[in-house]
Amino acid sequence: MNDYKTEWNRAKDDLVNETEKLGFPGELGELMAKQLGSPKAISRMIGYLINVKPRSEELIVDEMLAICSDIERWREKKASEAANAHINEMMYEWEDDEE
Repeated sequence: MNDYKTEWNRAKDDLVNETEKLGFPGELGELMAKQLGSPKAISRMIGYLINVKPRSEELIVDEMLAICSDIERWREKKASEAANAHINEMMYEWEDDEE
């Protein structure tokens, strides 16, 4: 198994354990891990569970969705920055060609 998969499985197991410690089913932790997708996002969710100790599944799911939304916003920002950099490069080359 590669390092990333090992790290992801470890993070998933930790999320399941923290979810169960709060009295919720482990399946909730497994589903959240799949939805969050990365060890970093899972770690962020674990931090929320440990520090906030939410008392309802709704609060847990709301936080998971907020984390997913933050990740998507970050991806969109990076894609926009890459597109802008490419456009700027093309404009710079176009200006050089005109001189």
